[in-house]
Amino acid sequence: MASVLITGTSKGIGLETALVLARAGHMVYATMRSPEKAPELAQRATAEELPIHVLKMDVDSDSSVAEGMTEIEKHAGLVDVLVNNAGIERHGSIEETAMSDFRAVMETNYFGALRCIKAVVAGMRERRSGCIVNITSIAGRLATSPLGPYAASKFALEGLSEALAQEMKLFGVHVAIVEPGIIDTSMARGLEDMEGDTPYPHTRRVEKLFAAALAMELERGPHLVGEKILEIIESGTWKLRHVVGPDAQQTLDFRRSMTDEEYVALQGQDDEGYAAEMARRLGPRSLAEEQ
Repeated sequence: MASVLITGTSKGIGLETALVLARAGHMVYATMRSPEKAPELAQRATAEELPIHVLKMDVDSDSSVAEGMTEIEKHAGLVDVLVNNAGIERHGSIEETAMSDFRAVMETNYFGALRCIKAVVAGMRERRSGCIVNITSIAGRLATSPLGPYAASKFALEGLSEALAQEMKLFGVHVAIVEPGIIDTSMARGLEDMEGDTPYPHTRRVEKLFAAALAMELERGPHLVGEKILEIIESGTWKLRHVVGPDAQQTLDFRRSMTDEEYVALQGQDDEGYAAEMARRLGPRSLAEEQ
């Protein structure tokens, strides 16, 4: 069984992934910024007698990552698998989003993952074994306003992962990108009710999309992502990208059906024009139904 480091395990995908992997017998080192504020994982691990060790780690901090790695290595000796899950969301038009929000989302979603990669990659290279799983999003393959700040961070992590996969292949280290669609997490639920007056209509449209998708009777719990990660770890696959969720592949296919210019033109309309074009493309189905 593997020793697995997972970041961002206080809730949602990270928490469920820790449970899925531990139930399969893997030794899980579940990290989060403030374990004292998020006791659920530790409580569930104790109740089920699972091999989960909850540790403090802030991926935004060089020193916190170094300290966390030192503690894990004292206990485990090495990290076989790194799952970069820690992430935050910021949204808004480019004009209206503060520079501090752009920096925050890049610091956690991109540089946070990079810090953790750099903490484990030399050891994996020297042992000629290991697996690095970076959780991005279908938003790392397509950008939709007002999710530009978030998409930018995920596009960046996708690019880093693709380069890393090339470097580590030579040394027998697997790199995988997991791209969830709309998964039922607190982050996704927060996009159902985006606040603020804005001249940009895109916010209303995405708000309605998430609300409609989450209201559909489809399985989209965060455990789906954990099960995909378990499959990646145990199969030894060299496949780079793994799409997860009931709507994820359909969304990517919908985007792929258009040229860049057609996609920009679709999204760059007022509500009336957007609705008319979507009806033309999808017929009686809504975008949420198509997804």
